Amino acid sequence: MHTSISRLRQAGFIEGMSLLTLLLIAMPLKYFADIPMAVTIVGSLHGALFVIYMLILAYVTFKVRWHLKWSIAGFFAAFIPFGNFAYDKVLRQYDTKA
Repeated sequence: MHTSISRLRQAGFIEGMSLLTLLLIAMPLKYFADIPMAVTIVGSLHGALFVIYMLILAYVTFKVRWHLKWSIAGFFAAFIPFGNFAYDKVLRQYDTKA
């Protein structure tokens, strides 16, 4: 059964992977291999995934009636490499309670 929290976890995983792809693959290609198109493509994709993640985070916040600290943590986790994966550990525990 897919809960709204499990959808947030999936979106967080995909968004986190896109951030790592941008930082660890696309940016080195731009600066070390002189392929700036990599950042253009991956950056655009990451931006779209970030917006989708934020929309899902807002939806879950209102649906589950979370305390604001969970939403703020989810917001900041998206900016930190591997942050979404750490946030997912908390969500996994919360998802089993729901």
